[in-house]
Amino acid sequence: MDGVTVTGVRAQARIVARADGRGGTALPVLDGEVPLAPRRTRSSGSEAKVVLVGAMSGPLGGDRLTVDVRVEEGARLHVGSAAATIALPGQAGGEARYDVRLDVADGAELHWLPEQLISAEGSDLYVTTRVEAGAGARLVLREEQVLGRVGERPGRLTSRLTVRAAGRTVLDQELACGLGAPGGWDGPAVLAGYRAVGQLVVVRPEFGERPVEARALGECAALVPLAGPAALVSAVAPDALRLRRLLDEALTRLV
Repeated sequence: MDGVTVTGVRAQARIVARADGRGGTALPVLDGEVPLAPRRTRSSGSEAKVVLVGAMSGPLGGDRLTVDVRVEEGARLHVGSAAATIALPGQAGGEARYDVRLDVADGAELHWLPEQLISAEGSDLYVTTRVEAGAGARLVLREEQVLGRVGERPGRLTSRLTVRAAGRTVLDQELACGLGAPGGWDGPAVLAGYRAVGQLVVVRPEFGERPVEARALGECAALVPLAGPAALVSAVAPDALRLRRLLDEALTRLV
């Protein structure tokens, strides 16, 4: 780790999951730099489970955080987080960056299910999540953003999600919201006054031959097929609890 500088923290976490040859999944690489601390928890069957534990507050203004995950052929990995991530202004000021890279090989499976990302007042965070999934890969990815803590205005939050499956880009979207974001983010075409927004991406080989049917999931969520073996659920809600409920209900329809 480069440590704390006048421009914030530079830190990286790396996880590699590999089939152990005995029906389970090994983690030959599991390391991180403060504030990113991946910890293995009790496995379930062939699936290895990892929790990202925040070792300090953040990301703060000026921080540059990176998480790299690779799931190799035949491995199954579940990654969650111990608590919500809170973007804060910090003393260094300026924009913080949080970059996530997920590589899921043909015949591998990844469940990427972190807790919510909360944009606190005065913060400025740019988040990127890039996924490369092989032709026979399976993926469940959940992203949840909450604009502001209770009783406060949100900071600025920009989130870009890019998913490639079976060699082609199936999703590339960016959402900017909060104070200082381009106008219209809070209007009826985007968040419509809600303060929690989330996405659920599911990649399954069978979706390539039998795409899901596009449909509304109540008034605040929608399911759409993506090009290739993937589906997307987008949802908005008044708060994090109701957003999670919407996404959990949608997931039961897809797996």
